[in-house]
Amino acid sequence: MEITFVSPFEEDRQMARQIHRMSDLPFFEVFVDTPLNVCEARDTKGLYKKARQGTIKGFTGIDQMYERPVNPDLVVTTEDCTPEESATTVIDLLEKQCIIPVLQKPSMPIRELFIPEPRIPSAKTEAATLQSLEISEIDVQWLQVLAEGWAAPLTGFMREHQYLQTQHLKCLLDGDKEVNQSVPIVLAIRTEDKERLDGLSAFTLKHNNKNLAILRRPEFFFHRKEERCGWQFGTNNLSHPYVKMIYESGDWLVGGDVEVIQRIKWLDGLDKYRLTPNEIRTKCKTMKADAVFAFQLRNPIHNGHAMLMQNTRKRLLEERGFKNPVLLLHPLGGWTKDDDVPLHTRILQHEAIFTEGVLDANSTLLAIFPSPMMYAGPVEVQWHAKARMNAGANFYIVGRDPAGIPHPNRNATPDGNLYDPTHGARVLAMARGLQSLEIIPFKVAAYDKKHKRMAFYDEKRKEDFEFISGTKMRSLAKAGESPPDGFMSPKAWFVLAQYYRNVDK
Repeated sequence: MEITFVSPFEEDRQMARQIHRMSDLPFFEVFVDTPLNVCEARDTKGLYKKARQGTIKGFTGIDQMYERPVNPDLVVTTEDCTPEESATTVIDLLEKQCIIPVLQKPSMPIRELFIPEPRIPSAKTEAATLQSLEISEIDVQWLQVLAEGWAAPLTGFMREHQYLQTQHLKCLLDGDKEVNQSVPIVLAIRTEDKERLDGLSAFTLKHNNKNLAILRRPEFFFHRKEERCGWQFGTNNLSHPYVKMIYESGDWLVGGDVEVIQRIKWLDGLDKYRLTPNEIRTKCKTMKADAVFAFQLRNPIHNGHAMLMQNTRKRLLEERGFKNPVLLLHPLGGWTKDDDVPLHTRILQHEAIFTEGVLDANSTLLAIFPSPMMYAGPVEVQWHAKARMNAGANFYIVGRDPAGIPHPNRNATPDGNLYDPTHGARVLAMARGLQSLEIIPFKVAAYDKKHKRMAFYDEKRKEDFEFISGTKMRSLAKAGESPPDGFMSPKAWFVLAQYYRNVDK
């Protein structure tokens, strides 16, 4: 909370500063430097006129002196500038001092890596003449992430110095700034491809024989898989699905700038939801959002999730003073492990949530985040937050056990998980390069059997609560049964139950 004091005397200002210092509270002396004649000209209430007539006594600047600040923290000039311009100087101070989140300036679009339309014909011709590298579907998903600007300021697959920054610092050094980048975005290739392409100034990236991009000024370096997995996942156990994919990939990494020929489309009926960071910003601006809070998920939505999102919006309205906070409901749309509910089913289930009015469609933007899932725990959580920051989010809701996965040896940890479920939120609160994003910890919700609804878990009456897992939902669907009333909206459950029954068949 920011509190302002109008204080004409230097002694009072220094006393206020000292009180704040003793309470370990930030204090900023802001001098609004406006000439007296300008103040009188702007006096819509006629107070200066009454003071000159003697009706008001002790009026600062008329019959009471004003001591000009000796050493203010900020001087705001209001003559010959708009109220917005004056306010911006105060906002800049508060952002730099980490009092408020850094709001993305509308004049700063995220850099995309698509080739400008006039150059596309010549780029296609060039791509057809270059040697090429066939990449996997997951590589295409990472190419889409790069092209759309989710990983900005990256301009392509990581070169070795960027890879080292990511692995060891969890951020990129962009001039004098640190930008969070906790996961490596790299392109693994086979030795035979490395030998074939080494020495070229550029080559084409293709998938299913379709040319997608040109990679320029390639840099090859050895793929130290054990080291990579140790830093990224904390394990080299091949039972971890993404670790297994890394070990099965090529022994070399190639980095370089990419120029993507055209927007990547998947033609699965969901491309309308695949909005770029710049498109999300534009949509939120159209919705007249004064704050954007993002919720990442890879699971179906139950009423506990909805309650959390509704509660967050209420807090932003009532406690933070925002007028129209918009929810970015942002399910992960890239690769997930085989036993996760697939994207198409999740989107159908989310659409049903809106149909039943569980979430307000007028203050919610549903979009798909194109990144693959890595199940890298607190390391990956930072990536999820940074990407939403690039999309213009000011607030990020972090869940319990985000990006988590069971331990390959269930008996190796007290709870059977590879990562401590609380570490994701704790790491985000102190992560480097995320200063413009405020983290909102996830309140754990469970089914309240006493009141027959989802509620925030209360340890004092834990016997009243039931955690309904994906395995439990699957068994209910297989048996043709429904979950308890109040757990999930009926239409949303119908979509999910159909999927589970079809999978079991």
